[in-house]
Amino acid sequence: MAQGFSLKDQLFNAEKTRYLAELFAAAEPGFDASAFEAQVMARLPELELKERINWIATCLAEALPGDLPEVAPVILRALPPPLDPSLSDDDFGDFIFAPLGEWAGAVGLDHPELALDVIEALTQRFSMEWAIRLFLNRWPGEVLDRMQAWCDHSHYHVRRLVSEGTRPRLPWGMAVELELTAPLPLLDRLHGDPTRYVTRSVANHLNDIAKKEPELVLKQLAAWREEGRQKPEELAWMTSHALRGLVKGGHPGAMAMLGFDPDAALEVAIALNGEARIGEALEFDLHLTAPERQPVLVDYIIHFQRPGGKVSPKVHKLKQAVIDGGALKLSKRHKLKGNATTFKLIPGPHRLEIQVNGRVRAGVEFDLKA
Repeated sequence: MAQGFSLKDQLFNAEKTRYLAELFAAAEPGFDASAFEAQVMARLPELELKERINWIATCLAEALPGDLPEVAPVILRALPPPLDPSLSDDDFGDFIFAPLGEWAGAVGLDHPELALDVIEALTQRFSMEWAIRLFLNRWPGEVLDRMQAWCDHSHYHVRRLVSEGTRPRLPWGMAVELELTAPLPLLDRLHGDPTRYVTRSVANHLNDIAKKEPELVLKQLAAWREEGRQKPEELAWMTSHALRGLVKGGHPGAMAMLGFDPDAALEVAIALNGEARIGEALEFDLHLTAPERQPVLVDYIIHFQRPGGKVSPKVHKLKQAVIDGGALKLSKRHKLKGNATTFKLIPGPHRLEIQVNGRVRAGVEFDLKA
């Protein structure tokens, strides 16, 4: 049987390990590339992705022992040229350099200024958003001061690190002990950046904040709209991306900022088409009517049965459109996968609801068949 795609094997493997070993062998004559490769590969296949990063960092620290003042010159000499600074997106870098950030954190926590110099260089080869958080928690003032300078850096990967490294809910990243408002002056400077790689990070950062302080995010976006430092179309994209979590939850302020009236006069009729069966699909038609032209953001919510009689509502995007001419017709076929490993479907009574501009406007019960 053919094996499925393995991200960890694509990013960290014998070929990547050899590439890293060759870089360090060229930078430091005493570095034993063969021994390093053998040590890494002895355990690499049994480890998960994040564990592989930590293991390679451990092997590097053992091959080149010493604190950061001793090993930083070797790290910097080993680095290949920076990623193309003329690009603006979709150039994340090579994961094989992620262990260098973990290594710098392990041996450089008592040397914050030098560590930030190293991280500044490393992030131009692969994002150091995980590594920087260790220093943020130990040296918040020093790191935030350096980030002020990084906001004007010529390389967009360094500018992005300012936003991405301070995110409250960074995937895979350790928690940071900053107040939610602490990075806002940095985001204020970055929101006008000309590169999507940076503005996407700013929007993701605001989406994180919105989970706890939605009004703070709405206020910040409104201020940026008034300032006009970002292109209107880019700020509109950032606003939509930053508010996606609030929109999914039907937050009226987020809806209004995006131009959708939660209290709009409109009606929704639902027509189910056939039976809903596990392994097949839930099919339905919608008929939306309004007395006047109305922009609408239409979502649908399926209330799934869970073990023990609990119910789990899941919000799904359907359509952003305009009711023009009095009516709008939409159709949807939602696949009901029976072999999903993350969410097991349970036969029985379910409910479908239609949410328009953040408000539930109609609902209907249906029976999910096995």
